Amino acid sequence: MLRIGLTGGIGAGKSTVSSTFSDLGAIVVDGDIIAREVVEPGTEGLAKLVEAFGDGILLPDGALNRPALAAVAFSDDGKRQTLNGIVHPLVAHRRSELIEAAGSEAVIVEDIPLLVESQMAPMFPLVIVVNADAELRVRRLIEYRGFSEEDARARIAAQATEEQRRAVADIWLDNSGPAGALVEQARALWHERIAPFAHNLKLRRPAHRTPAVVAYDPSWPDQAGRILARLNTACGHRAVRIDHIGSTAVPGMDAKDVIDVQVTVPSLEVADELADALQAAGYPRVDRYTSDTPHGSDHAVWGKRFHASADPGRPTNVHLRVDGWPNQRFALLFVDWLNANPDVREDYSAAKQAALRAPDYTEAKEPWFLDAHRRAWEWAQSTGWTA
Repeated sequence: MLRIGLTGGIGAGKSTVSSTFSDLGAIVVDGDIIAREVVEPGTEGLAKLVEAFGDGILLPDGALNRPALAAVAFSDDGKRQTLNGIVHPLVAHRRSELIEAAGSEAVIVEDIPLLVESQMAPMFPLVIVVNADAELRVRRLIEYRGFSEEDARARIAAQATEEQRRAVADIWLDNSGPAGALVEQARALWHERIAPFAHNLKLRRPAHRTPAVVAYDPSWPDQAGRILARLNTACGHRAVRIDHIGSTAVPGMDAKDVIDVQVTVPSLEVADELADALQAAGYPRVDRYTSDTPHGSDHAVWGKRFHASADPGRPTNVHLRVDGWPNQRFALLFVDWLNANPDVREDYSAAKQAALRAPDYTEAKEPWFLDAHRRAWEWAQSTGWTA
């Protein structure tokens, strides 16, 4: 199962994207629809809203008067938090029921208007944000949904900012143009990324990739931040720490476009226990990698577990290493050593470029790493470095 979080501000166009995905075979779990279901007449949700906001939010027939509720609940932050505190748990419970009823190979698209505000982004292997300029959204709400301008602006102001949405977005869909353009974006996204991602998860394999060394990408730290948040959610207390490692963690350094992450665990047994959770988060295990190249006589303490992303759009390696073992410590040391020594960064870049011309990239780099291991630990001792 691949779970996708879909969000965007009111009037941005989420419904167009979710409808397109539904036509292509996704099971759409729509937060707006569920939010209406849980406050229908006779429900626990409606009774709690009346208790909190009074009978003035009801129509003559006893149904919820949504504009009246919006006028009251969005008038200040405290009332909005009260509304969310009532509705969000009910929506979450109903959402869980719908997901459990889906097949294990389904693509579940969860349309969640307040995904950012409720801090749910790390729960999903992929987060899609649909965006449009605020003024355009105001016009759409007035023209197509009958909002007053004041209410439209109040609803937009009460939601997450564009900056907050960008911080969690793996994919950013711009809906400034006609609906047809957004549909084409969504269809391309499905065929080029979502469907292959789901297929790889079904086969429990990482995405195929042959990334080349590229110039430093300033977005790598933000991308890594989203991955670390996702892995923290998946691993929970079983992870001692989770770090962005490797060349993409060194500002300004050319690197292969692969985010490397280290999950530090208490033991390899715990690493094995995390296999299913990491698979669900989008990172299948690669069984052929069970150790790093030993630098020392005790080969056992260089063991690890290795997972890699099934998402063809974001190559990611996840190394699970044991707390205090030499490979775990060296992965942390290596980043700090490169950050502190510009000449080493240049030397390493040259070694990588040379290795790219060899039949086996990893093997070709090993002589450089053998010497680097010695030099890095000499630097650590001279500076008093600690992990």
